[in-house]
Amino acid sequence: MKTIMLMFDSLNRHMLPPYGCDWVHAPNFKRLAERTVTFDTSFVGSMPCMPARRELHTGRYNFLHRSWGPVEPFDDSMPEILKRNGIWSHLASDHYHYWEEGGCNYHTRYKTWEISRGQEGDPWMADLDKSIFNHNPQKGSEWCFQDSINRHHMPEEDQFPQARTIAMGIEFMRRNARHDNWFLQVETFDPHEPYFTPERFKNLYDYDFAKFQNDWPDYAPAGDERLSRHYRMTNAALISMCDHHLGRVLDEMDRLDLWKDTMLIVNTDHGFLLGEHDWWGKCRMPFYNEIANTPLFIWDPRANIKGERRKSLVQTIDLPATILEYFGLPLPDDMQGKPLRETIAADKPVREAGLFGMHGAQVNCTDGHYVYMRSPANADNSPLYNYTLMPTHMRRTFEVEEIRRLEGLQEPFSFTKGCRTMKIKSGAWSDESQLKTMLFDIDKDPGQKTPLQDPAAEDAMTQLLVTCMKENDAPPEQFVRLGLE
Repeated sequence: MKTIMLMFDSLNRHMLPPYGCDWVHAPNFKRLAERTVTFDTSFVGSMPCMPARRELHTGRYNFLHRSWGPVEPFDDSMPEILKRNGIWSHLASDHYHYWEEGGCNYHTRYKTWEISRGQEGDPWMADLDKSIFNHNPQKGSEWCFQDSINRHHMPEEDQFPQARTIAMGIEFMRRNARHDNWFLQVETFDPHEPYFTPERFKNLYDYDFAKFQNDWPDYAPAGDERLSRHYRMTNAALISMCDHHLGRVLDEMDRLDLWKDTMLIVNTDHGFLLGEHDWWGKCRMPFYNEIANTPLFIWDPRANIKGERRKSLVQTIDLPATILEYFGLPLPDDMQGKPLRETIAADKPVREAGLFGMHGAQVNCTDGHYVYMRSPANADNSPLYNYTLMPTHMRRTFEVEEIRRLEGLQEPFSFTKGCRTMKIKSGAWSDESQLKTMLFDIDKDPGQKTPLQDPAAEDAMTQLLVTCMKENDAPPEQFVRLGLE
């Protein structure tokens, strides 16, 4: 048994042909849908990058207890479980958050791993030449200029991080195709912004990419529609590049005859707003379905089903459970995700509802028909705490002032293996004005244009929200924060 997970970052499903897009050049995504089962109701859980990856390891939500951070000592890690049971787990990635403090111990859970440097502001190339062309001068920061330095040192297409990452994955496939019992995770940061793309992919589109110099949208309200179109076009060009490299993986599966015994999962951590709902980006705004409802494709050689679609509600937390079940391994007691074997085979549901959100923002619940966004009840977004034994943020440890807000040790949660955690007061959300409680009927209003006024439906979704939070052993103050006490 073998498994390949090809993971993209910030991939908006509405930009893909299998999900109805008729203008983005992505023939290999169409080819992928013909060879796999396509999921229509796949949702995120914890947002954004590293919280989503913690779910890929643990198969449980983490955003109610913790902001962005590493794997905790009490976490069960899927790739580590595999390697402890004689299944070789390997990571090939250019996702540079893995080698920051806030993601510093994910890659070490794999048996082996390799990386490709240079995405976004990755502190990779040291070049003090200030005359290097600044691709996004509107950004202003040295971290953003580092992106321009990195681009300057990858002039050829095969030097791009994604190209190198896919090459590493293909080399693993070629080297180990004749062997059994391995899991390969090939993970690229693309099509995450900035939208750095070789010219040949831009040439697929009838658009003047020189209209605007920048290719890096802010996480901000979308103002100029011309600029929104520019971001959609630059994103499309990068998706075409992703599609090209997806084709390389599919070609290799054909050449090595891997379809007969290899599960293939193609997924993303979350989507991205490209002007929809008058927003660019993610994180600052409500998690509309362009962000939360993700593309997902799975080939399971045991089911031998391809070219079909599935409507059942699934989430990121189900992927590690699916992989462990595929290799015949028992699931950890604390894993909330469910194996998707029967969902792939016959669209069998695995849950009635699921949570999604980001620490300190709205707590969202969906049953696949409604999406309920529950916002904080208090203007200061209190009470809110981080529960952790690994006090780090994205790029550094907690500040001294934050550690001073330590209120002691929290008694163990159901999933912390008897360990008490630090209870550290968390700061207020940065933009409470955007956090309004809303209910959407996504069957009748898939674009989430008009919040629904239906007290009975809201009561039902509130009950599902509370049930899911209790199943996650949510901290008591989260119920208070949301006005659910």
